[in-house]
Amino acid sequence: MGLKYAVGLPTVGEFGNVGVLTDLAVSAEQHGWDGVQLWDHLLYHEPGWPVASSTVTAAAIAARTSRLRIILTVVLPRRQVQDVAQDTAAIAALSGGRLTVVGAIGSMEEEYAAFGLDPDLRARGRALDERLGRLTGLWSDWGVDRVPIWCGARWPNRPGLRRAARFDGVMPTFADQRLRNVAVADLAEAAAYVRRLSTGQPDLAVEGATDPARAAEQIAPYGDVGLSWWIEALGWWRGDRATAATRIAAGPPS
Repeated sequence: MGLKYAVGLPTVGEFGNVGVLTDLAVSAEQHGWDGVQLWDHLLYHEPGWPVASSTVTAAAIAARTSRLRIILTVVLPRRQVQDVAQDTAAIAALSGGRLTVVGAIGSMEEEYAAFGLDPDLRARGRALDERLGRLTGLWSDWGVDRVPIWCGARWPNRPGLRRAARFDGVMPTFADQRLRNVAVADLAEAAAYVRRLSTGQPDLAVEGATDPARAAEQIAPYGDVGLSWWIEALGWWRGDRATAATRIAAGPPS
């Protein structure tokens, strides 16, 4: 199928607006990108920043696009799995089967503790395993066409990678990822670990930043180690919304 390209959109700060995010996704489809990846937050580190619902945003994108794959991050341990099952089934149907769910434990303890939930990493990991199983069971019970599931993971930790090997793909994160693109060797090691444990051929996605004039050259080494999705990271650390819109309009590598 070849390497595919998505835009990665935060749902916080000046990007924390469903209309803004939907317009950026529509532009991505118009300019040849294959997908859009959405964060999942209730709060964020900066007090007063708006935070948009990723679920509502995904539904809006599904309604306004026809080709774009919607890669929806879902922090399952702090959600009611039956609600997630119902919402994702609806988005999958609305999009004509263009949804991928990324199951994650979340990056912020405060999003658990502030709402009376256990922020312990091990407890979150156990809850994620249980709810992923329940999610797929509910989809099956309700006759939902199979929605691909990727799992988040934090390299060099192994639990998230082992979890991903049981599903359809992995989207690992790495230290200082916003400061510099992931070392190809690190991504290759993480990918090899997952693939040794998997009985299938899981997707491999990674987030990074490219210069439009050099994007193909910058991404090519990742393709050589089996990358299937490049997620172009677009957020405030790269510039404002106008900067993101300009990068989207430049398109993915041809």
